Amino acid sequence: MPAIDLSGKPIAITGAGSGIGRATAIVCARAGMPVALGGRREDKLLDVRSQIERFGGRAIAVTTDVTSQPDCDALIERTCEAFGSIYAVYGNAGYGFEKPIHQTSDAELRAIFETNFFGCMNTIRPALPRMIHAGLGHVLLCSSCIGKIGLPLYGPYCATKGAQVLVARAMRHELKPLGVHVTSVHPVLTSTEFAEVAQRVTGANRMADDMPRFLVQTPERVARATLAALRWPRTEVWTSHTTRWLFALFNATPRLADLALNRFTHSSAATDRE
Repeated sequence: MPAIDLSGKPIAITGAGSGIGRATAIVCARAGMPVALGGRREDKLLDVRSQIERFGGRAIAVTTDVTSQPDCDALIERTCEAFGSIYAVYGNAGYGFEKPIHQTSDAELRAIFETNFFGCMNTIRPALPRMIHAGLGHVLLCSSCIGKIGLPLYGPYCATKGAQVLVARAMRHELKPLGVHVTSVHPVLTSTEFAEVAQRVTGANRMADDMPRFLVQTPERVARATLAALRWPRTEVWTSHTTRWLFALFNATPRLADLALNRFTHSSAATDRE
């Protein structure tokens, strides 16, 4: 299949002020895509827009809270007004925290689903009628490698990311006959604000603290892989094939997964006692 020419094809990205969203916006703009930057922090969005405009790219900044459907509707409307259409939409905004599920309140659980899952759906849905009418488009959902497995202490986060995976797979088959591609993105631990937010929400982040540095990837690596998926549409984007096949093995052999997860849990508990 020949590569899709992305030049002039607009994309709207949420969580675009930092981390994976920012990096993806920049690589997409360098590939010639006009970019609509969505996020809550206007100063961050304006900084990304300025960086894109300095190298000749096109971008708009739209203050967007993904838990607000009107905000997400406005993001898509502004994209079409500024660039004439929308080709791709990336539901990327999200956060995580570390806490056992039995200690997680209903309010905390609902809040993380409102941002990570429903916020993603709020972003995607207003773009779909335009893509379907045009007969082409690309939907991306930023899930996670641990959307494939229930990691202890990160159960609520895993649940939101797992929900994205299942929805992406269903949508992929529903939308393919209509000319719209659907891709889920599965980063491993990435050097973004995720760890800072987890630390702020619950005062801990063992996943970041215990992970060997060589296993931590940059947002730019995820962004480059995502851009490749826009050029050559694929089902899922993974930046660690080792992690992909390991988690596939875990899903095929639950007992092995439990042994590994038990070791992770005990290692974290030992760290707490030191």
